[in-house]
Amino acid sequence: MTLRYLFALLGAVALIAAGCGGDDEEAGGGGGGGGGGEPAAATGETQGAKKAPASGDAAKGEVTYCTGKDTSGAQIESVKLFNEANEAKGLSAKLLEFPTSADAQREQFIQRQRAKSGECDIFYSDVIWTAEFAAQKWLLDMTDNVNARKDDFIPSTLETVKYDEKYWGVPKQTDAGFLYYRKDQVKQVPETWQAVYEEAAKQDGIVYQGAPYEGLTVDFLELAFAAGGKVLSDDGKKAEFNSPENLKALQFMVDGIKNGAAKKAVTTYMEEEARRSFEAGRATFMRNWPYAFALGNESDIKGKFEVAPYPAFEGGGKAGILGGHNLVISAFSKNPEGAVALIDYLTAPEAIKRDAAEYSLAPTLVETYDDPEVKEALPFAAELKQA
Repeated sequence: MTLRYLFALLGAVALIAAGCGGDDEEAGGGGGGGGGGEPAAATGETQGAKKAPASGDAAKGEVTYCTGKDTSGAQIESVKLFNEANEAKGLSAKLLEFPTSADAQREQFIQRQRAKSGECDIFYSDVIWTAEFAAQKWLLDMTDNVNARKDDFIPSTLETVKYDEKYWGVPKQTDAGFLYYRKDQVKQVPETWQAVYEEAAKQDGIVYQGAPYEGLTVDFLELAFAAGGKVLSDDGKKAEFNSPENLKALQFMVDGIKNGAAKKAVTTYMEEEARRSFEAGRATFMRNWPYAFALGNESDIKGKFEVAPYPAFEGGGKAGILGGHNLVISAFSKNPEGAVALIDYLTAPEAIKRDAAEYSLAPTLVETYDDPEVKEALPFAAELKQA
């Protein structure tokens, strides 16, 4: 792996990164996925966009819910329960799973929207795609729907669905990266990324998302922001991607592979490959999202691993990227009332709690973090809430 290789990958997605935030001195802080900065002021480019129905109470027919590969099983379970609850009303939902890769999911949705296809009524949209999709008028305006329950959501999650002073979806799942480690190999969590890599080189290494897709951008920016780097100048008018701090973080990643701290295979890994490697006992450390916690506790390493907030970057601070997904309605939906009904169900307190307690998916509702079952299931819930 060379600097040229990483720059080619990261440079190609620099525009995405530009909207993803900055650095923070607190663990899990910083910005990312559209949630790290102030929402764009009104541009007028979404004028004339259709509004979502105010209610889905009278909805009937079938709703197609398009999502990425459901590796946790949470989506399948939610759709099953929705269908059981609404069978008598003549309302049902169908799950359509896209590939695992975030980039591939985006492309699948874009292809359908360009064709004005009504195949996807609802899309499980990455937080960084809101502005792009809304500007193309591919989404229904859900401002009234969100305003009706605005106080229920963590404020940072609402910013990820806001563009042109309107809300284009409902927050379903927030996300923050964590450091997973084998507690039977590591007695205490190292305090810096440098120390993590030193320990990883002595043990079975570290795995993360290093394939050429959005995940690599996220992992790089977490280190770059912690090192004191940024993508844009403070006034937002100048690119600072080649700053000394960013180069330092980039070199750190390259050196980590060269010296064996990170496995060479990480250049092909997305979230699932990293998770499977960690669960198979082939890595001592792993950078991943909360969903991997519940799955890890169903694997052979149950009871052998812990989760910790990110360490600091030596000479810098701590930083993370805010991720997550929102539920958006296609402007070409054939059943917008049914889409509203399904979104209301999927983002109700009971559903959000189930996602957190059973599948370790980070909640978007404030009240969920105070639930005893969620606190027990997610020992890092407090850190998630502050992300």
